[in-house]
Amino acid sequence: MTRKNALVVRGGWEGHQPVRATELFLPFLRANGYAVRIEESTDVYADAAAMAGTDLVVQCVTMSQITAEQLAGLSGAVVAGTGFTGWHGGIADSFRASSDYLHLVGGQFATHPGKEPCERRGGQEDNYLPHSVNITELGREHPVTAGIEDFELDTEQYWVLHDDLIDVLATTTHPVRPWHPWHRPVTSPAVWTRRWGAGRVVATTPGHSLDVLEHPAVRTVIERGMLWATRTASASAS
Repeated sequence: MTRKNALVVRGGWEGHQPVRATELFLPFLRANGYAVRIEESTDVYADAAAMAGTDLVVQCVTMSQITAEQLAGLSGAVVAGTGFTGWHGGIADSFRASSDYLHLVGGQFATHPGKEPCERRGGQEDNYLPHSVNITELGREHPVTAGIEDFELDTEQYWVLHDDLIDVLATTTHPVRPWHPWHRPVTSPAVWTRRWGAGRVVATTPGHSLDVLEHPAVRTVIERGMLWATRTASASAS
């Protein structure tokens, strides 16, 4: 089996525990034959030689900023066949000021609705709501989500702005509640893939905290997403 090279890039907002969160998945990558390189900033994206030799980028960088050179390196690598994946704010709420990054990923965090105002205590738990993640018809057949049943979470529920170029494998629906301003239920993608040039992108929105990442369904989706996104033989030959 040809050895694959995985690049784990982590940083940004510390509330998502980028180090501890990514550490959860390093044994999986190594057990599946990846050589793993870890970087604590996005500077590596501007290193053309490093990116050319990377088969998979696992990013956990919430908010933060990215330079034009770094983004060009990341986007160019994905177009050439490097896989790109991540979870929650580490991929879907990265680099808010970069429209080209949003174009690459195809979906962007807008908000996570909160509890009824009288129940809020000023902590992250104010935005934890019980909700369902529902596998789509496409998701029931896709390698990333096949065999996974709909599941329940009590954590941040991402409301995502997105385009039609993504393939949605799972959704979550925001209901109408008296304290929220919308007037009908809104369904957002919770897991999606995107083909970008010769590369594959996989985004999974659950993953706010370590316990969510350790949920069997969430962890399975993220790990399968890593394998599926990894540079394919056809991309390597192109």
